[in-house]
Amino acid sequence: MAQNGVIVEMNSLNNNINNNENCAVRVSWDSDLGFYADVGGEQLWIDVLRSTLEYGLAPVSWTDYLYLSVGGTLSNAGISGQIFRYGPQISNVHEMDVITGKGDLMTCSKDMNSELFFGVLGGLGQFGIIIRAKIVLDKAPTRVKWVRMLYDDFSKFTKDQEYLISIHHNGLDYVEGSLMMEQSSLNNWRSSFFSPSNQAKIVSLLSQNKIMYCLEMVKYYDDHTANTIDEELKKLVQGLNYLGGFMFKKDVTFVEFLNRVRKGQIELELKGMWDVPHPWLNLFVPKSNIMQFNAAVFEDIILRQNKPTGPILIYPTSRKRVSVEVRGWRGIPTTLHRSATVEKSHTSS
Repeated sequence: MAQNGVIVEMNSLNNNINNNENCAVRVSWDSDLGFYADVGGEQLWIDVLRSTLEYGLAPVSWTDYLYLSVGGTLSNAGISGQIFRYGPQISNVHEMDVITGKGDLMTCSKDMNSELFFGVLGGLGQFGIIIRAKIVLDKAPTRVKWVRMLYDDFSKFTKDQEYLISIHHNGLDYVEGSLMMEQSSLNNWRSSFFSPSNQAKIVSLLSQNKIMYCLEMVKYYDDHTANTIDEELKKLVQGLNYLGGFMFKKDVTFVEFLNRVRKGQIELELKGMWDVPHPWLNLFVPKSNIMQFNAAVFEDIILRQNKPTGPILIYPTSRKRVSVEVRGWRGIPTTLHRSATVEKSHTSS
């Protein structure tokens, strides 16, 4: 697989002859670090979630798709709608065991072998293979309020995104956005959200506007906050400039929300459409250029030239969560504000 390279077989890390416990995910507590999980690099994030939830805990930063390995996403960054609050997944790692290109096993952290630590995180596998990571955990919620709001004006959409992440101390846990096109499926493989009656309303609106923007936000809650969650959400959306009558809500479990892409994956597998290339392009666009990006890419290339495309996602964030903490991102400027994610996929047709 890799001429003159190093291959690491990690399946043995998950063997436990005494019981059925997943021994490659161990939850612990430390007076300095708080709760954390020691996780094998070969573990899938869905298995990390299931194991940590047994303790009422969970990692704080995720990718949209959970059937990816811990070592894989930590080698790339690990981005989703929690990035504005917690940073990407690589900002939530205390320590790693890494096998270098010379075949050496090294433990690294911010204070020990720090150059290797920051090189491996987001290093695209060029600095070593992650075989263990110590991941930040926090108390897990049980349910989420999931809201989508529609916009026909990109300026209003992006300003509302920026506002929502600026008040993160008041409690949103996830903020994302996406493009909606007349020819695209409203309920795509990423999540089935809109009811048939809501889809009819949106299709009618899209026939007039051709391109629209969907702002997506999530607020976590549990039994202790169930009585106040609706009032909190009402306050959070006050003053937002979405189209009247086009705010849609769902109430689902925490696991259902995090694992929302799985249902679409299963449907594509049944159609024989999953095991094909799923190329993704991630772009980081500064606030000063986001309006030009919309005009040049979303409106000119995608809309005017009618280029087929899969989901296009827009994650708002701030440089505080990217440029300072994510020192492992080689070659990335330090004035980033948001991420636009574009998938070119067979599902676009």
